[in-house]
Amino acid sequence: ATPLDPRHRLVTTKYNPARTWTPENAVGIGGAYLCVYGMEGPGGYQFVGRTLQVWNKWKQTPGFEPGKPWLLRFFDQIHFYPVSTEELRKIRKDFLRGRFQIRIEHESFSLREYRRFLRENAVGIDAAKARQQAAFDAERERWNASRPVFSEGHDEAPPSADTCLERGEISVSTPVPGSLWKLQVEPGDRVESGQTVAIVESMKMEIPVTSPAAGRIVRLLCAVGDQIQSGTDLMVLVKEK
Repeated sequence: ATPLDPRHRLVTTKYNPARTWTPENAVGIGGAYLCVYGMEGPGGYQFVGRTLQVWNKWKQTPGFEPGKPWLLRFFDQIHFYPVSTEELRKIRKDFLRGRFQIRIEHESFSLREYRRFLRENAVGIDAAKARQQAAFDAERERWNASRPVFSEGHDEAPPSADTCLERGEISVSTPVPGSLWKLQVEPGDRVESGQTVAIVESMKMEIPVTSPAAGRIVRLLCAVGDQIQSGTDLMVLVKEK
């Protein structure tokens, strides 16, 4: 979701690497977009709030269309309002039991009128966008300067173009930054060209790292859980002649 009025849009960076766990019904912003996490899972958006359930697969209650367990639909406009922790807990408890009803109003959206609104407020909108971009750039520079490491007991592995190789050895590197999630081989294993030898978790996706040639793994250079950069050497193998 994104506000209709560009002057009200928040713009922020996403976490890299992403969180391994996000609570259900958290509200977050990543880039210029807002989302409500419908269920527990990983995530990289920065938290701005919490809300009631947007997913109900157990019962048919008011607010949910018949046969559709998701609350929000395309073109819905969402309004948030503040509540206390106690109020939110009660709302969540009552909502999925049909004892709390959200206010749903139906209206028409005119693209022509919206475009006229943008033209009439162009000066203020352009100024707001300039402030947003400046703040976004400043935040990204602070992140780059601090270089936070989100790891558990492992140091961030730098790109390793200077890995010492013996005659006939070649290195296997990751094409993307992220976290080394799985190692599929051990020293001594024989691999084929194109075989998956490791899996990197990057932006909530599993990226396979494949062997560039047939050969035998002679040593590993990274451990599971290491935060790695694009170009980091993960292992070394001896090519088959």
